[in-house]
Amino acid sequence: MLPENCQARIDAAAWPLPRLMAFLQAQGNIEPEEMARTFNCGIGMVAAVAAEDADAVAAELTAAGETVFRIGVVEEGQRGCTVFGPVETWSAREAWSVTHND
Repeated sequence: MLPENCQARIDAAAWPLPRLMAFLQAQGNIEPEEMARTFNCGIGMVAAVAAEDADAVAAELTAAGETVFRIGVVEEGQRGCTVFGPVETWSAREAWSVTHND
């Protein structure tokens, strides 16, 4: 979905990790980076829209009964996705990030 010169930057602190994901992480002693590589961690669908349209799209989705989290941005860079989180996000002992590139 991303053009060749764009990357997604996803903030893992932008939504609550579902209880099932937290349970799997705890039981498997899985680091946050591996959680981000392996699971969707509760994000079932992403709508990437222009920044100037984000409020209107969020309002429409919310009005339709959807739960909306703004989880990141698309910016210039090598095509791929970086998921990052500050300390304590997804039980992290320190700030973390993981990048998936095409």
